[in-house]
Amino acid sequence: MGRYGLDKPDLRFGLELKDVSDIVSASQFKLFSGCVQQGGRVKAINAKGCVYLSRKEIDDLADFVAVYRAKGLAWIKIKEDAWQSPIAKFFSEAEKQALSERLCIEPGDLIFFVADDIKVVNEALGQLRNHLAAKLDMIPKNTFEFCWVTHFPLLEYDPEEKRNVALHHPFTAPLSDDMDLLEKEPLAVRSRAYDVVLNGSEIGGGSIRIHDRELQERVFKALNIDRKTYENKFGFLVDALKYGAPPHGGIAFGFDRLVMILCNEESIRDVIAFPKTQKAACLLTNSPEKVTGAQLKELSLKMRI
Repeated sequence: MGRYGLDKPDLRFGLELKDVSDIVSASQFKLFSGCVQQGGRVKAINAKGCVYLSRKEIDDLADFVAVYRAKGLAWIKIKEDAWQSPIAKFFSEAEKQALSERLCIEPGDLIFFVADDIKVVNEALGQLRNHLAAKLDMIPKNTFEFCWVTHFPLLEYDPEEKRNVALHHPFTAPLSDDMDLLEKEPLAVRSRAYDVVLNGSEIGGGSIRIHDRELQERVFKALNIDRKTYENKFGFLVDALKYGAPPHGGIAFGFDRLVMILCNEESIRDVIAFPKTQKAACLLTNSPEKVTGAQLKELSLKMRI
């Protein structure tokens, strides 16, 4: 996440994200320094050799990252004799030198910055990274780059429900090294979940499950689910765990997605045997179709229109 912004990174090209929060924390550019002082982060990507992009193209990229909640996209063009940007004047020579070393800046480069909450920064720049790579034809053909993504957070805070919720589901096992954090710092607990990613697409995922009743109850408590509620919803599972269950887990692959990548197709619809239309209709079987009253009665269903 720190290097690529997204939890399904495409490793076929560079454009890695670099955290420059420490460099700009005392900058005269208040948008950056103020963000860091309020607990946010500032990250950048170096689009090597892209100084030729026009202001219109840069504005279009700013509109692109706005979709991912970024409030703006700062930029600096690196010319032979100067840094060209509305924000360049705010950086001291020492800050410019530090940025140059961190981002491997050379004449001809175009640097993009996003300053915000870490989730917004990673999402916006991660999506921009993929967008730029496609736009600038940086993605090599017939190349397959796999990676495993592990150590997902076990929980995340849901501002609408005003409580912690499971990132995957409440039966995923916590990482053994983080067990002691369940009660005192639950959002810092990592899980034993894992995804396998190919060329920026998730093609499989799974996890090691909780097999101990006491641990399952601790996770329910971290999720603010009381005993009455979890026994009502998951009592069968909790009861089964007290009799002993072996460690277990698994993984499921998205075969259609894998075939799409191997066939060099852009859409998964091109490899699904019987794809549906945008209205969820199947052209092969002409479904969905009208049903008779007898069919509804057989299934104890009523139709309300």
